[in-house]
Amino acid sequence: MKWPWKRDVSLTQPRRVSTEQMELETAKEILQEVFHARPSDVEYMILSRLEERGCRQECEEGSWPATFSLNE
Repeated sequence: MKWPWKRDVSLTQPRRVSTEQMELETAKEILQEVFHARPSDVEYMILSRLEERGCRQECEEGSWPATFSLNE
């Protein structure tokens, strides 16, 4: 019999998430809050911005640009 407080340690280890992924998710949340937008609207805003920069084809294939900068 296993005691509830003696759980397997492997189940409690945190997942690894890249800092870039966390930054992107945070930016999306900020855009949603500032513009009172739905997640789908935020995705559309990002894709529109990338289209202006000429990155649309890469994004449609499922790969995001390696970097994202507000200065460009």
